[in-house]
Amino acid sequence: MTVRTRADLGALPSYVPGRSVPGAVKLASNEVSAGPLPSVVRAIADAATAVNRYPDTAATDLVARLGDRLGVPTDQLAVGCGSVTLCQQLVQATCTEADEVVFPWRSFEAYPIITAVVGAGQTRVPLTAGHGLDLDAMAGAVTDRTRLVFVCNPNNPTGTALTAAELERFVDRVPTDVLVVVDEAYKEFVDDPDVPDGVEFAKAQWAAGRDNVAVLRTFSKAYGLAGLRVGYAAASPAVAEALRKVYVPFSVNALAQVAAVASLDAEDELMARCRAVVAERGRVRAELLAAGFEVPVSQANFVWLPLGERTAAFNEHCLAHKVVVRAFAGDGARVTVGEVGENEAFLAAARSFTG
Repeated sequence: MTVRTRADLGALPSYVPGRSVPGAVKLASNEVSAGPLPSVVRAIADAATAVNRYPDTAATDLVARLGDRLGVPTDQLAVGCGSVTLCQQLVQATCTEADEVVFPWRSFEAYPIITAVVGAGQTRVPLTAGHGLDLDAMAGAVTDRTRLVFVCNPNNPTGTALTAAELERFVDRVPTDVLVVVDEAYKEFVDDPDVPDGVEFAKAQWAAGRDNVAVLRTFSKAYGLAGLRVGYAAASPAVAEALRKVYVPFSVNALAQVAAVASLDAEDELMARCRAVVAERGRVRAELLAAGFEVPVSQANFVWLPLGERTAAFNEHCLAHKVVVRAFAGDGARVTVGEVGENEAFLAAARSFTG
C-alpha cells in the first residue's frame, strides 16, 4: 500500500532558487557579493563553540535589540527562519481552506507556494504596464474570504516601489479584519525619499487604531546572512502572538541569532556598503538603457529586464557568457547588482545579445 499524501501537492510547483554554475558570475539570487563583515564572521566563529546547546527559541537578545532600534515593543516583534518562513507563518495564522490570500503577480515566487501549502485560496493580481503593483486592482480583489494581502515593497522581481501616499490610500481601502503584510526584504537599498519606511508607516497605522498592518524584513540581503536564515516581523501584539504560536521551535539557530545581533552592531558599515550597491544599480541601469533595454527604476539590489518571450534566449546567452541571471520564462530576467567586475561581465553579455 502506498502512503496517502495530499492529492493537491502533486500540482504544487517547487520553489526554484537561483542557479549556481561553477566558474560563472552568479547574479541570480540577490545575494550581497561581499558577504558578512569580518566582525560578524568573528562573532559566528566564537558562537560555534556552543552549538551543542539549543538556541534561545525566543531569540531574546535579538528581539530586544530590534525593539530598541525600531522603537517597537518586543511583544510586537517575532523572528523567523528567514522572512519567507514568516510569510508562511502569517498565512497559517490567518487562513484556513475557506479563506484566501491576495498578492500581486509577478511578485515574490514563494507567495503562491506557501499559500497552497497552507491550503488557502489565492488571487493573483497582474502588475501595471509600468511593472508596479496595481493597488486599485488589489483592493478590488479583496472579498469576504480574504484574510491576508501581501504587498512586496520594493517588489521582487521588478524592483518597483510604492510611495507612502499610495500605500496609505491602499490600506484605507482594505477592511480592518484583513491583514496587510508589507514585505520589505530590500528596504535597505531604497533611496527614493517618497518610499516609506514600513515600520514607521505601520507604527502610524497602529497609533491610528489600524492593527491590520504588519511588516517583514530579513537579514539575508543587505546584511549578507542569506545562508543563516533569519528575518523578523513587526505587527500588532495579537498578530505577533499568533506568529509565535505557529513558530517551529528553535528554527532560528544560535549562529543566526548571534550574527544578526553582530550585524546590527556593524550597521553603519553595512549601510555604507548598501549605498555602494545603489550607486552601481544606477550605473548598471543607465548602461542597459543605453544598450536599448527597457529597465524600470529599481529600489532594490537588482534590476528587471521585461523581455517577455525573449527571456529564455537572453538567459541562455548570459549562461554562454558565464553569467547566471534569474529568468522567469515569458516575463523577464532579474539581475542582481554585484561587484563592479561582476556587473561588467553581465553588461558585456547584455550588449552582445541580439535575440
